[in-house]
Parts: sequence; C-alpha cells; structure tokens
Amino acid sequence: MDDVIWDLRVDSAVKLIKEGKRIDGRALDEYRKIDIQNHISETAEGSAIVNLGKTRIVAGTKMILGTPYPDSQDQGTISVGAELFPIASPSFEFGPPKAAAIELSRVIDRGIRESKSIDFKDLCITEGEQVWIVFVDLYTMNDDGNFFDAGSIAALSAMLETKIPKVEDGKIVKKEYSGKLKLSKKPLLCTFAKIANKIVIDPTLVEEKAQDARFSVSTADDKHLCAFQKGEQGSFTRSEIDECIEIAFKRGKEIRKTL
Repeated sequence: MDDVIWDLRVDSAVKLIKEGKRIDGRALDEYRKIDIQNHISETAEGSAIVNLGKTRIVAGTKMILGTPYPDSQDQGTISVGAELFPIASPSFEFGPPKAAAIELSRVIDRGIRESKSIDFKDLCITEGEQVWIVFVDLYTMNDDGNFFDAGSIAALSAMLETKIPKVEDGKIVKKEYSGKLKLSKKPLLCTFAKIANKIVIDPTLVEEKAQDARFSVSTADDKHLCAFQKGEQGSFTRSEIDECIEIAFKRGKEIRKTL
C-alpha cells in the first residue's frame, strides 16, 4: 500500500512540475522555509539544528588534537561525517554508513574544503607534531528531501560558532578556549533536481523520488565556485548547468544573510 501511495504522490508531483508548479506551492527556483538554531549542545565546540521545510538535521563540531599528514606537516584538517538515523526515515538502518551517507558527507566536506574557507595552517599547533582536526558530525532527524543543502547549512552554522579549546603542554584544558575557528568564506550547497525536463531547487522527498538527475553546486560569498556533484542516471545540458550555477549564487547569497 505504501508503494502505491508513493507512486500516486510522485505522479502528482510530476504532473504539476510539467505545468511549472509544485505540490507545496513554491516556485521552481524557490527554497522552503529555513529555520536555524545554534548552540544546542553544551559539549560540542559548535552546534546547530536546521529545519529546511520538514527536513531536519543536526550538526556538531569537535576539535581534536592529532598529528599532521606527512605531506602537510604545518597543517590541520577537517573531517565531515554523516549518519542517516532510522528516526529520520524507515528506509534508514543502523550500522556501518551506507552509500547515501558516505555521499552526503563527502559532498558537504568537498564544498567546505575546496572553498579554502579554513586556512589549515591556522590549525597547526606545533609543526610536524600536533595540529587540530575539525570534526563536523551530521545527524539526520527527519527526511523530507534534500539533506545535502540542509546539512551544508547546519555544518556551516555550527562551524561559524566553533570555539577552539585552550592547549597547555600539548593537552586540552577543559572548558577553556583560546578563540574561535576562523572562516574567510561561507560555502553553501544548492541542490537541483531534474524532473520531467524541468529544473527545481531544494527538492522534497517526493520530488527526489521523481527526479531523473540531481546536481549540487557549492558556492562561496566571494562569487567563488567551489565544487559540483552530479547524481542519478539522468543528465543536464550545458545551458541547464549554467542556469543552476546562476541560481545557486543568487540563492546562496540569500541564505547567508540568515546565518
């Protein structure tokens, strides 16, 4: 019965999109309402919960002391991880990360990393010995589509309030801080779905089930194009890609004003 209901909902979504409309009344290039709450965790260095329509995701940052990579002795790094919890959707299961969770974390990580918003040299404590690793953990709470953009907003929101723990004699001093994580840019993802040869931004879950192709664009506030990610089996024309990039810069600028 559930499959039949989903098929009917998908058919309705496709029919409306062919007419230039959407089930929730949005324009094809319009985002759902975005609600951001910061500082939701007392133990994380930075945290946020984001509601993108009915999609909900939590982000938390943790600063961990580590050793630098052999080829970057004076640089720290970041690591983004994502967990798709069963509480968010009955299609998610506990256990090792599945392909969808791995793709989600990698796309968000790449957008941040390639924006160069964090100078990894600022994360070096002692060259060749000790650096900071910024862990960004994402936890899904409700799935109504587009975890890519919701996760990107949550990750950036948490990073913007991240405090750097104080270090003495190579160890972290609990509940003491030396400053905040520096970000020179605010990278954000904008995700598009191609449905019935039309392009929509911020697809809902039913629209994701109807999509032939997905395209995510990461932009920064200096009009810098950071990264792309193409998903699903369908394709985009060159003009469609150009249109998505133009819209991503416009919508990304609007979203940054809310952070």
